[in-house]
Amino acid sequence: MVNKKPIAALFGGSFDPPHKAHQEIVKKLLSIDEIEQVIVMPTFLNPFKNQSYASAKQRLDWCKRLFDDKRVIVSDYEIRQNRAVYTIESVEYLQKRYDLKYIAIGADNIGTIDKWKEFDRLNDRLTWIIFTRNGYNLDTKLLKSYIIIDIDEPVSSTEIRAGKKLDMLDSKIAKEIQTKGKK
Repeated sequence: MVNKKPIAALFGGSFDPPHKAHQEIVKKLLSIDEIEQVIVMPTFLNPFKNQSYASAKQRLDWCKRLFDDKRVIVSDYEIRQNRAVYTIESVEYLQKRYDLKYIAIGADNIGTIDKWKEFDRLNDRLTWIIFTRNGYNLDTKLLKSYIIIDIDEPVSSTEIRAGKKLDMLDSKIAKEIQTKGKK
């Protein structure tokens, strides 16, 4: 008898900090019948950024507290690498353990997606699940396979770091993030 790998979706990001829109994305991913596992993977450092608001360890801890569904795995793979990790590396790592068929991204990534390392390989292997975001165009002409899902949580981590929309933080981590911002 062969053990079947669970069908999975990767939802990676800085999660700097994670908020209710991230939680809504995971909830919507889990509502897709074929998806058995969602892998939330905080970055050590986004390859397109040079710093984070919170440490990698802190962001990992916040994600573990927020995404406590048994079908959600919060992976420390990228953080353990102790460097910026390209998505293709994470996908290859995960495909050894899961039947990774999907990758979830926000609409804000569409404009630069062709700049991702080995974009063509990602595009050949995965179905993109794109979550809408106000103010971002959904030009999907480069994508071979995709699903668009509307999300109704108008917030970004950038706004939260600026002290705005703090009501979009889950109570499990809100006080900690608000305190961090005052230091």
